[in-house]
Amino acid sequence: MDQSFTKARFWKCALQVNSYSYLAYRGQAQLLTEEDYNRQLLEVCKEEKIKIIGLADHGNVDGIDAIRDIMAPNDIIVFPGFEIATTEKAHFVCLFPEEITKDQLNRYLGKLDLTDPENGVWPSDLGGNDLLSKIDELGGFCYAAHSTAASGILKQRLVHVWKNEKLKAAQIPGTLDDLKTEQNNGYRLILQNKTPDYKREMSVAILNAKDVEKPENLKDPKASCLIKMTRPGFDAFKLAFQDPDSRVRLNTDVADTYYSRIESLSITGGYLDGVYIAFSEHLNSVIGGRGTGKSTLLECIRYALQLEPIGKNAKKQHLEIIRENIGKSKARIELTICSSKMNGNRYQVARRYGEMASIKDDVGNNSNFTPLDLLPEIELYGQNEIYEIAQDGNSQLKLLSRFLDTDGGDAKIREIVSELSLNRDKLIQALDGIASIEDELSQLPKLEEQVKQFKVLGLEDKLGILPLLETEKRMADRVQKAELSSLKQAVESIKDALPDTVFLSDKALEKLPHASLLKQVKIKLDGLKTSTEKLVSQWQAGFDVTQTEIDDLVQTLSGDITKEETKLEKLFKGLPSSEGKSGREIGIEYQQLLRRIERIKPCQTVAETQRSLVTALKDKRDDLLSELSAQRSIRSAQFERSLKRLNRKLDKKLKLTVKPEADRQPLIDYLLGCNLENVGAARLNWINEAEDFSPVKLAALIEQGAGALQGAGWGITPTVAGALEKMGDSKILEMQELELPDIINIELNVSHKGEPQYRPLHRLSTGQQCTAILHLLLLQNKDPLIMDQPEDNLDNAFIADRIVAELRQAKLNRQFIFATHNANIPVFGDAEWIGVFESSQGQATLPESAQGAIDVENVKEMAANILEGGQTAFNQRKLKYGY
Repeated sequence: MDQSFTKARFWKCALQVNSYSYLAYRGQAQLLTEEDYNRQLLEVCKEEKIKIIGLADHGNVDGIDAIRDIMAPNDIIVFPGFEIATTEKAHFVCLFPEEITKDQLNRYLGKLDLTDPENGVWPSDLGGNDLLSKIDELGGFCYAAHSTAASGILKQRLVHVWKNEKLKAAQIPGTLDDLKTEQNNGYRLILQNKTPDYKREMSVAILNAKDVEKPENLKDPKASCLIKMTRPGFDAFKLAFQDPDSRVRLNTDVADTYYSRIESLSITGGYLDGVYIAFSEHLNSVIGGRGTGKSTLLECIRYALQLEPIGKNAKKQHLEIIRENIGKSKARIELTICSSKMNGNRYQVARRYGEMASIKDDVGNNSNFTPLDLLPEIELYGQNEIYEIAQDGNSQLKLLSRFLDTDGGDAKIREIVSELSLNRDKLIQALDGIASIEDELSQLPKLEEQVKQFKVLGLEDKLGILPLLETEKRMADRVQKAELSSLKQAVESIKDALPDTVFLSDKALEKLPHASLLKQVKIKLDGLKTSTEKLVSQWQAGFDVTQTEIDDLVQTLSGDITKEETKLEKLFKGLPSSEGKSGREIGIEYQQLLRRIERIKPCQTVAETQRSLVTALKDKRDDLLSELSAQRSIRSAQFERSLKRLNRKLDKKLKLTVKPEADRQPLIDYLLGCNLENVGAARLNWINEAEDFSPVKLAALIEQGAGALQGAGWGITPTVAGALEKMGDSKILEMQELELPDIINIELNVSHKGEPQYRPLHRLSTGQQCTAILHLLLLQNKDPLIMDQPEDNLDNAFIADRIVAELRQAKLNRQFIFATHNANIPVFGDAEWIGVFESSQGQATLPESAQGAIDVENVKEMAANILEGGQTAFNQRKLKYGY
């Protein structure tokens, strides 16, 4: 399908081109033949990408056919015409449809009451208003030439002609800013429609159309301007001047812009089988009757990009549409995307039903990017999704987050919270370890008291060696199992840490500019590795010898201890019996008691170490909490500064304010999840009312006890205080890490005119709430905004006065794709692409003839039927309104 003329775009037009005879008319020598002049004119047009030229000699139309004949095969359109002076001696350029012949133009000249037909510059007997009427009757187009010069309408102060609504355009020599001089600023204000005496209902379009006397003059940016049309032609050209703010530009008005866009879409299979669209990079409107495929088209884009709807209803609707219209036939959707995030590179995103999206770059190579990598800030909203956002503060905050600069603060806060989580795990582990050790140590006094009972029996003198033997066993065991093992592991870690220089191989360095230096680095590292390996090998040999020697000594020690224990065994038998226990039983009991004491004694050192660790971890946690508090303060300050900038952008539309960390529901939900005894949601209402409050402060009060909680002045009841006091350490520490979201207050200006009147979101009607959210959606973003029926729930006056007016400006720097039933969006918004969906035999259709801007006759008629109820209905409304 040829998509060359299915969307409006700006075409370069040179609207005051003269024929080769013009120089001679001006009294200058023409060095070129007519053929050479026209050929050079063609070459410059092609070089400068000029699509339309308007021929405007002074009363002379002789050169038209020759120029038209050479331009036509090169798809350059010629509007024949002439320049003429009125009785006021003001100059006007008159242009006519491309098919008008030279003979017809001469007849037109004859109807303009020229006082000297042989002298084209001699004024007509027609005044400016008469000329405008006559050219309009003839089907032509007339603009004021050289408006600020001596022969211009402004210089002549022809106010009555200027205010004639048939005057659609005026030529100026440069830009509006060029007129910012003391002498000419008055002209500038008139051209901006700000001068009361010259005030018009519709502003005059401003043109650059410098007289082209020589072909090279066409290279001057002031010799041409930009006119937006779908298919270039006289009818579309004239229609552009019905909306000059959107459709007429000077070359200097077009600034470089960098933003993403979906360039094309094609669907194979399903309800939209065969649909192909080349989208405009500006405003696109999908229209059609109910059930023709508008929503399906947008949901297909969502599906291809793997975007998730926000609300439950939106998700359900999305799945139903895709399953019904794409799933049954396993259809495939393909998008061409230009990604600003990826420096303007193009990608093909394709997704078949039941599969994940696949992405290729512009040369066909598979890409590892995801659709969201390419369009990270794309926004797509189905029917009623805006309403869902209006009801959800978290969605609003997420929507605003991309405009609120926190300078990496959020990432830093997440990092600190992550450290706090690790600290909590270590702290709880250390506290549990201390508890376990202290349970062991708590037995020591009883065991030592039992030892004293044995001493009463006189066993200390007889069995004095027994505790000493137990101490020796413990020492020997530590040497083998702890000290030697730790040393061996330390050396193994050194081995693991030795450098691996494979990454500096000759092949890896082959094309690097400083390969010779990196080779020297490799040699040094390899040398260090070799010397370390040699040292480790030497150490290992020494370690093995020493370990063997120690093992031998420990074995000897073990043997000696065994001998002593054998002697003790005999000694036990000789002990006197007591309380029904034999001497042997008493001895063994005493031995086991001493062993338990020797096993527990080292725990005292371990406990001290653990207590030191707990202290260090708590100190570290205090530092992290302090840093977290500081980062949150910095983030809040940055947030407020960003909000001020945002408010300036939203001036007289919205007013935004923030309450930092004011949403306490996450804390309430957390405490309810702790299953506190006799504590339900109603008993936690004090959390939302408490002043000078934070989860960290609450945790500190819990650690201090119920008395501190009740004395905080927050209205905590004894029942709740007692339940909080019973919270475990882990729960209290975890509570310190909770993040309380900010609350954004959104207020809409509900005044259409006069002083702004702001009203908060919760006090707005449904339509006003959606309007407020739509203002946020229209804020600058480099990725497309796609919406299904944005007018749903919106006040129609707001659409025309606020939303569409914003769209006309925003679309210069962002792509919009809207499915709509509201005429204001495609018509008043001046959509560059309108697609009119129809349905036939259970299949959606969107032929090329149903695509284009409002300047395409078929599209205009179809749009009028769908959006306005047809011409008759529109005219009836017009009459009833009295317009």
